[in-house]
Order: sequence, then structure tokens, then C-alpha cells
Amino acid sequence: MGKMYLGIVLFAGPHVISALWPALRNRLSARLGENAFKGIFSLASLVGLALMIWGIWATRGTDSMVYVPVAGMKHVTMTLVLIGFVLIASNQGKGYIRRWLQHPFSIGIALWSIGHLLSNGRSAALWFFGTMLFLTLLDIGVNMARGEKAVFEPRAKRDGIAVVAGLVAFAIMMLLFHPYVIGVPIAG
Repeated sequence: MGKMYLGIVLFAGPHVISALWPALRNRLSARLGENAFKGIFSLASLVGLALMIWGIWATRGTDSMVYVPVAGMKHVTMTLVLIGFVLIASNQGKGYIRRWLQHPFSIGIALWSIGHLLSNGRSAALWFFGTMLFLTLLDIGVNMARGEKAVFEPRAKRDGIAVVAGLVAFAIMMLLFHPYVIGVPIAG
């Protein structure tokens, strides 16, 4: 679990600082230069995420159960993850989904996290998906408090692209990545 905790610090730390202390973020960016700051932020986040994934994978079957998931949550989880993938994909285009939700990427990650928390009670999963859920809720809350809104003329075509991209990503995750890379089959 040490890898998991270090990963959480490296991944969540920069995100929390950036969200809650924008003046500090701006000072660091000015001191280091914007590109160097973004590079360090991205590298810390990537290493942190890799350590978190490594931590959850390495403890599979050996970490403790924090709670027993309710039976039958598999389909609820799959539905939340599917919707989450569509929302994540809609963040890239200027469609009605993005304009209506304002934060589709964060909402999509939140749904993905909630789905996994509903169907997995292991301590490593709780730390991993709980961290992701916390960061997305923080992002949504901070941006709403700041009154930040994307303003653009939406196009329905962008929503169609987001739905197709979300469905393709979901199929790849469910049929290939989850069973063969993560080692947890979910189809069938």
C-alpha cells in the first residue's frame, strides 16, 4: 500500500494545490515558467497515477475488505461507467452535453469512481477510486464557486461524436483492457 499512498500524494497533491491555492500555483508557474510548471505538474501526476495503479494491482487479493459490496452492483457499475465515458468524451467537443453540464469530464470520472466503489470494497480500490472521486468533486465545487462557465455555440454533431467515442472506449475497456491488462473480467 506504500506505493498507493505515495501515488496519491504525487497525483492529488498538485491537483489540490492548483484548485485551492491558485495564487501559489500562479507564483510557481511564473517562477519556473509556464511550460516547465506544466511539465512538472504533468510528470508528478503521471508518476502518481502510475504508482496508484501499480498499488491497486499489486495488492489485488491481498488487501483487506473495507465493506462487502451489495450483490448485483455489476450492472449499475457498468451503466455508470458507460455514461462516464460518454461524458468524458463530450468534454473535448462543443456540444450540448458540455454546455449543459459544464464539467462533463469531472462528472464522468465521478460516475466511473462511484460505480467502482459500489462494486469493490477492497481497501486499495477505496483509496484509488475515493481519491478520484474527491478530486472530481473538488474540481466541480471550486469551478462552480469561481463562476467559471464555458460559453460557446453548441453543435449536436459534437454530442454524437462523444456518444460514439464513449461507446468505443467503454467496449475497449470492458472487452480488452479490463480482463487482459487489469486481470478482472467483467463481460458475460
